[in-house]
Amino acid sequence: MSTRQAKGAAAEQLAADYLVQQGLSVIERNFRVKGGEIDLVCRDGKSTVFVEVRLRSRSDFGGAAASITAAKQARLILAARHWLVCHGERPCRFDCILFDGPDTHNIEWLRNAFSAD
Repeated sequence: MSTRQAKGAAAEQLAADYLVQQGLSVIERNFRVKGGEIDLVCRDGKSTVFVEVRLRSRSDFGGAAASITAAKQARLILAARHWLVCHGERPCRFDCILFDGPDTHNIEWLRNAFSAD
């Protein structure tokens, strides 16, 4: 595993731990289909929450939030649709957990960061 992959995996684990502390349950990690991937699939009450975890050590190009482009959103939505077909349709939302800078203890949670509409 490369250093970049290790940092990404660590950020995903921190995000999962944080969301569990907030009352969500993690039901799947790194769900992949051709054309898309979801870092974390969680349950929040009766809703499924698809979570994108972004870690940026520098903000030269707008930071973690700016890295979730329309193309990235489309790939997440594609993967989420596949997941819902396989696991049952239910209310869902797309959240993002952002880490900006080298301090991964500074977590920003964007609920309903974007929609599939």
